[in-house]
Amino acid sequence: MRNLNLFTHFFSKSRFFVEKSLLAFTSFRCMCVAIAIFIGITAVGVTKEKPEKVELDTIIKDFTLKDADGTSHALYQLSEEKPATVVMFLATQCPIATDYAERIVALVKTYNEKHEKKVQFIGINSNKQETIEEIAEYSKKHGFEFPVLKDPENKIADYFGAKRTPEVFLLDAKRVLRYAGAIDNSPKEPTKHYLKDALDLVIAGKDIPEKSKKTRAVGCTIKRVRKKDVDRTP
Repeated sequence: MRNLNLFTHFFSKSRFFVEKSLLAFTSFRCMCVAIAIFIGITAVGVTKEKPEKVELDTIIKDFTLKDADGTSHALYQLSEEKPATVVMFLATQCPIATDYAERIVALVKTYNEKHEKKVQFIGINSNKQETIEEIAEYSKKHGFEFPVLKDPENKIADYFGAKRTPEVFLLDAKRVLRYAGAIDNSPKEPTKHYLKDALDLVIAGKDIPEKSKKTRAVGCTIKRVRKKDVDRTP
């Protein structure tokens, strides 16, 4: 009888131990599943929040921004029936952008006088610290006779993938992005004129060589506003 009691006692404890172990394993397994689901949901959320970005040789979507006077301008309206449109990311406090101011004015004048259907130039200021008052004063000082629009939340800079000022994006008559990058190869004494060469080809209806479609813009970085829950992974 004593041996039977010992066996019963041992069996009961063993059974309790096994049941406890199974319960712990089940809890651990459930926790792992929960973590995996959470990571999956988070990953989906990050993917959804990643800013849309245009690619070369694709059509640019329409967007609307305001100028310093508060007037709204839509890309499609400005570029309507134009042989080409140049979107330029500019700044008021960047010395390199200022080095290009006179050159930009000359470029605008050349293509407005040279072609019956004028090329549309659009300036965009995406720097968080530069006010609309500064933009208006700067544009007047340097003789910018084209709309300079404020991109207050950097949404358009994010869409184009613009990182520096000045940085330009050339669209053809169908608003297809044909060139992206620098205006030329030097803020001081350029020997290569990337934008002008690309413009001439686009206006003539010719293809830009693959190696010439994108160059590296050199200038001041665009100072962006802080965005929560946005993945900026390139």
